[in-house]
Amino acid sequence: MRHLVAGLALLILPVTVVWADPPSDSTSTLQVAPYLLAGAPTFDMNITQFREKFTTANPSLPINEFRAIDSNSDEVNLMRAASKINENLYTSTALEHGTLKIKSIQITWLPIQGPEQKVARAKATEYMAALIRTFTPSLSKPQSVAKLTRLLSNGKNKRYYTQTDGAIRYVVADNGEKGLTFAVEPIKLTLSETLNTN
Repeated sequence: MRHLVAGLALLILPVTVVWADPPSDSTSTLQVAPYLLAGAPTFDMNITQFREKFTTANPSLPINEFRAIDSNSDEVNLMRAASKINENLYTSTALEHGTLKIKSIQITWLPIQGPEQKVARAKATEYMAALIRTFTPSLSKPQSVAKLTRLLSNGKNKRYYTQTDGAIRYVVADNGEKGLTFAVEPIKLTLSETLNTN
């Protein structure tokens, strides 16, 4: 139990980068992270359904049961949960209270030094690419890896980088040696965007 608490404490540090307010064009003000806004959308999948779908599609990439973690008292409509994959890899999520539908789901890699770093990073990118496929099942494994590679390259050394693809927002928070977080979030499409995708 002490090990789990220590792991979650480590998790909160890098994850707050994505959960923190992203920088705006103005240096004096910060915007609220989009999924924290009132009426922010959720995926049509709760956290249990996500875990079942992910594990079925990726049997070699297990995700343990998510456990609730403390969140800010003002986040009354939001619940945070996390799951430790291994010593340097975690997944976490922001959920809608009541339904437990996903507002944001993230994978955080804490870099390690030494000869194991290359293998550890490869495992992290496997999980991240699988996360993309979970919400865009039309992508093949090579396509999801290529998409992730572009996203991580575009977000390299950036505290907060986003890219929108249809009804999905990808977020990269690259803090170098302090950790790398990759997130997938739903967005609301406007009527004109919906017409353009048909």
